[in-house]
Amino acid sequence: MSYLEKKKINKKTHFYFVKKVSYMGKSLIIKKYLGSGSLEISKEKYILDHLDELSNEEYLFRCQFLDKIKNKLSYSQLLPGQTELKTIKIKNYSEGKRCEKLIDAEFAAEFIFNSNNIEGSKIPPNKVREIIEKGNTQYENKNEVKEVKNSIIAYEYLKKRFKFNISSIKRLYHLLTKDLVMENKLLYPKGFKKIDNVVGNSATTPFKKIELELHNLLKWYHENKKKMHPLLLAFEFHKKYEFIHPFLDGNGRTGRLIMNKILISKGYSPIIVYKENKASYFNALEKSREGKLKNYYQFLLKQANKTYDSLLEFIKKY
Repeated sequence: MSYLEKKKINKKTHFYFVKKVSYMGKSLIIKKYLGSGSLEISKEKYILDHLDELSNEEYLFRCQFLDKIKNKLSYSQLLPGQTELKTIKIKNYSEGKRCEKLIDAEFAAEFIFNSNNIEGSKIPPNKVREIIEKGNTQYENKNEVKEVKNSIIAYEYLKKRFKFNISSIKRLYHLLTKDLVMENKLLYPKGFKKIDNVVGNSATTPFKKIELELHNLLKWYHENKKKMHPLLLAFEFHKKYEFIHPFLDGNGRTGRLIMNKILISKGYSPIIVYKENKASYFNALEKSREGKLKNYYQFLLKQANKTYDSLLEFIKKY
């Protein structure tokens, strides 16, 4: 949160730019003196004029937490810090240009296209944008059009009403899959899977234990949400959720959405797993079963950096 503050000292009005940052239970106050007399600069202009300075100051504050876990996250010493700094810059640009809704719409279009494509959709990105902007499209595959429409509704639900409980997870799945048919031409089943299944070469949680394992995962989340670094929290939740695989289908789409809910709730920009990195994504998840966690974390950090670079490029054109 940023604002302009004025103080009267010896009958003279002095102006300050103030930015308050709350992160992992700690607070940072950035305060910059603007001058006295009459003020000729807005909060937004100050942010844009001093974006690198403000971003770097917040980044250094966050580094006290990041430095403790960056060796867990990546083989690269630079990658975690790059991710951290870029998401801070996105937030500052968003406030300075007052373009939060535009950034969110740009992210949603790219996220929905890539997330659905990973699961087999062939609808092109321009048709996804057409549906988001106009509400419909003449694209011939009506199931894939419906899939995009459902994804828009699910994304809005995620941002505004999703809670970390079993009911919300079921609701998210329902919104994503309502009236859709799977590859076998059957409608998506309601609720949790009723049969055991295998993903890749690995068994997932038996259907009779789904609610218990989800309960344990949610308990883990609530116990760790205030003490675990947000990036580790989001990435670990996603991995654990995908291993449970609570639904017959739709687990990747619900899982990536929930991972982003964690990131958003912790002040990070959400991320996209890109369709062209699908094989690496599945491989990183599978290898994490064998204890190769750093490979998995690094993969998601690279996806975050790719997402943030794209968003920064979009913002700079605005």
